[in-house]
Amino acid sequence: MKILAVGWNYLEHNKELEHREVPSEPVIFMKPETALLRENKPFFLPDFSTDVQYELEVVVRISKMGKNISEKFAPRYYDAYGLGVDFTARDLQRKFKEQGGPWELCKGFDNSAPVSEFIPKEELGDLSSLSFHLDLNGTTVQRGNTKDMIFNVDAIVSYVSRFFTLKTGDLIFTGTPVGVGPVKIGDRLEGYLEDRKMLDFRVE
Repeated sequence: MKILAVGWNYLEHNKELEHREVPSEPVIFMKPETALLRENKPFFLPDFSTDVQYELEVVVRISKMGKNISEKFAPRYYDAYGLGVDFTARDLQRKFKEQGGPWELCKGFDNSAPVSEFIPKEELGDLSSLSFHLDLNGTTVQRGNTKDMIFNVDAIVSYVSRFFTLKTGDLIFTGTPVGVGPVKIGDRLEGYLEDRKMLDFRVE
C-alpha cells in the first residue's frame, strides 16, 4: 500500500506558511508505509529535528483498483474516511525548500503518519462538508471543514490516478487547515471527525 498526501489544500493554512498563491493543480507528495502509526500508539519525537509540527487531515481509504479515473466516477473508488496527522519536521522542510530539494525526509520519516480507524462514507452524511478538529492538551488548535478544500476528494482521486495506479488499501491525506504547530514530549493529541473522537495519543 502507499500513502499519498496533498499539500497546500486549505487557503488559510497556505497563508500561515507564507505560501499565498492558490495552486492550479494539487500538490502531491508521498509517505512510505513505515510512516504509518496505528491504534493510537505513542509518537516518539525523532532526534533529527527540533521542530516537529502536527497537521491534522481527513484521510480517504481507497477500496478499488483504478487508473485514469474521471472525477465523476471517483466516488466508486473510495469507501471510508478517517483522520490522520501529517507530522512534519518543519526545520528540515525549510532547509529543503531553500535548497530546492525533495521533502521525503521531513514528511516521510518513521511513524510520521498516525492514522485512525475508518468510518464507511455512507455513515457520514454530506461528504462535501465534514467538520474536523484537533485538540492539543485539551485546547482546540485546528478546526477545518472539507468544504474549504481547494481541491475536493473527487478531484484529488482523479488527479493522482493519472500518475499512480490506485490500489485497495491506499490512503490519501487530503490537506490540513490553519493552526499547525509544534509538539513536545508529554503532549496529548485528540482528533475529531464531526463529533466522533478518532485519534487520542501522546508524544513521547
